[in-house]
Formats: sequence, structure tokens, C-alpha cells
Amino acid sequence: MTATAVGTRILAALAEVRDPELDEPITALGFVASAAVTDDGVAEVHLRLPTYFCAPNFAYLMVADAYDQVSALGFATTVILDDHFASDAINEGVAARAGFARSFDGEAVGELDELRADFLRKAVLAGTDAVCRPLAGFPLATMTIGDVPASPALARLKRRRRDLGLPCDDSAPLLIDPRTGDPIGADAVPLHLRKARLTRTSLDANTGICRGMLRHRYDTDGQGEDAR
Repeated sequence: MTATAVGTRILAALAEVRDPELDEPITALGFVASAAVTDDGVAEVHLRLPTYFCAPNFAYLMVADAYDQVSALGFATTVILDDHFASDAINEGVAARAGFARSFDGEAVGELDELRADFLRKAVLAGTDAVCRPLAGFPLATMTIGDVPASPALARLKRRRRDLGLPCDDSAPLLIDPRTGDPIGADAVPLHLRKARLTRTSLDANTGICRGMLRHRYDTDGQGEDAR
């Protein structure tokens, strides 16, 4: 396999890693500074973030997820977060597969499973807005996923629901509470849609801010940044 083909495989794996807060691929966000296989056959990935003080828990999730995705390709893998105040703790912890709490011993109170779930719930709400906004005027409270025309937005919503263990087959209600999976009653639909729209607007705004800060901090495009 050529070096170009190997690099393409690694970037495709990294495109499955998302900023947990923004729900966007780290490749599309420009967070992958470099990704290559060394002469020793090690896949070495360098990540970068918009600021030196980006939250270490978010950073840890991205570095750990990047390690998992690339190592699943069969490579010995090194993932290095550059230019971050907690780089040493994160890089060493991920390399040792230590988990967040042990990596930040005495500072962290536990692992990050619930934080990840909270962000997935926000992604479900944002995805609900993306799917439902074009359906204004339809009886959303009685619609199922199967009633909605196929689209990238619907596929993304179904994936996020699946990640949370929420119903996502064609017979599942379109509108559900992302915490419980319970259907949203007709009376609660307007409030639910307002929450979904606010969540999506907030994610879009934060994504734009992060892109701008990254461009200001670094003058070069990240690898895979054109992937969406």
C-alpha cells in the first residue's frame, strides 16, 4: 500500500473522531496538524486545538478517540496533542491507556462517560432541529423516523441516537426526549423544537468561534480539513 493510501486511511479513521462539544469531525475542524506513518511503521498523529487553555477533559476525549480509531487500523499508534497546557498529562495518559481520572490524579473526580453522554444529547437536539425545521407544518408529534425523507441530517441524527442507545429504527418516534427516549407529546412539541433550535444555534456559533480562533493561532490548514 502506498504512503498516500495509508495516509488516506488514517485521515478517514480520524474523521470519525468528533469534538465532543461541537459534534464536528476533528479533520473538518482543522485539529489534525499531521498524520503519517514513520519509517518504523508507527502511525504518528499530531493534534492541535484553538487555544492553549482548551478544556482538558474535551482534549482528552479527542486524543483518546483518535488513538482508538487509528490503532484499530492495525498500526502501532502515537497521538500527540501539541501546544496545550495539559499536553504532557494527556499524551502520557492516553499512551498508557490510563483513563482520565488516573491521568489527572488528584484533580479529576472520575471518568468522562457522563460528559460524553451529555454532549451526545445536545447533538441529538441539534440534529432534531436540522431534520425538523424543513418539516414545519407537518404533524411532527405523530411522525416516525421512517416518515422523514432520507438525508445526511437524518442519518446523522439516527447515528447520534444510536450512540446513546435511543430508538433509531424507522418505527421510532421522530421526536423524543434525549435523556429518556420517551416520545414528545403534542403539547410539548413547540418547547422541544425551541430547545432544539437554540441548541443547534449555539453549536453552530461555537463552531464558528473555534474555527476563527484556530485560524488566528495557526497559519496552515489542518490535514483533512476539507473533509466535511
